[in-house]
Amino acid sequence: MVRRTVQSGINPVDAIQMASLNAAEYFGIKNLGAIAPYYKADLLILDNLKDFNPVKVIKNGNIVAENGKMITDCPCNHISSLRGTVNIRWLDKEDLKIKAESDKVRAIEVISNQLVTKNVEAKINIENDYAQSNIEDDILKILVIERHKASGNIGKGFVKGFGIKSGAIASTVAHDSHNMIVIGTNDDDMFKAIKELVKSQGGKVIVQNEKVIAKLELPIAGLMSDESAETVLHKCEELKNGQKLIGCSLDAPFMTMAFLSLSVIPELKLTDKGLFDVVNNKFVDLFINIKN
Repeated sequence: MVRRTVQSGINPVDAIQMASLNAAEYFGIKNLGAIAPYYKADLLILDNLKDFNPVKVIKNGNIVAENGKMITDCPCNHISSLRGTVNIRWLDKEDLKIKAESDKVRAIEVISNQLVTKNVEAKINIENDYAQSNIEDDILKILVIERHKASGNIGKGFVKGFGIKSGAIASTVAHDSHNMIVIGTNDDDMFKAIKELVKSQGGKVIVQNEKVIAKLELPIAGLMSDESAETVLHKCEELKNGQKLIGCSLDAPFMTMAFLSLSVIPELKLTDKGLFDVVNNKFVDLFINIKN
C-alpha cells in the first residue's frame, strides 16, 4: 500500500506516516505507529524508500525475519473451537439448481481490482426449465452457502466479469460472514468444489472436469492455514496457474469473490439469504420479466 502510494507521487515520509502514526492515532492506539520511548519496537528496516523491500523485521524488539526469511520459530496455539467450522447441511446436486422463471436476471458485474459492483441485467441459458450459466456472455452461476450452523440457506445468483470458460472456483473466505462461496460454469464442477471444501474444512479450490487442479486448505476457522509460509506460497502459485487454466481473466479472482457476499458495498451482492440491492437496502428477485 505504501509502495503504491509513493508510486502515485506522495512523499515517502508522508506515505509512511499515513500508514503508521496517522492510523494508530485515529484508532487511539497509543503504543504503536512511531519510534519513540514507550512505543512497541515493531519495525521494518527497508533497503530504500522506493521499492520498500524489508531487509529486517523486528517484533517487540526482536529480529524475527531477515532478507525475506523468518529466523525465529512461530508459536503455534491449538484452539479446538477454530477447527471443524465448515458445517453445511447435507447437499445433493439438485440443491444447486435454479428453477428458471425468465431468461433475464439481475447479475452482479464485478469491476477488476475494486470492491464495488454493478447491478446489471443479463441473459442466462435455460435447460430443462433450469437457469444455467451463459458462458459465451460471461454470465456465471454463483452460490453462497451458509457454512456455520448447517441452516441450509443457499443464496443463488449470477455474476459477470470472471471470464471463466470451464470449471469452478470456491472459497470459505467470504467477508464478513465467511460463508462458502462458489462460482462456476456447471453444477458438476461446483458440487465437486463444495465437497472438497467440506473435506478440507475450509480453503480455496479450483475444479475442472470434476478434478481438483489447485487447492489451498484453510482448516483454521476456514480462513487460515496451519502449514508453513513456503507451502502456502507454493499453493497460492498453483491457484494462480489454475485460474489461467480455466480461463479466468481477473487479476485476483479469489479476492474479488471474497467481497461478493458483503452486503454493505454497492451495488448488488449475494448473501446466503438471497440477492441484496445495497443501494436500495433490500432483497430483490433474481429474475426479471417473470413468466406468468
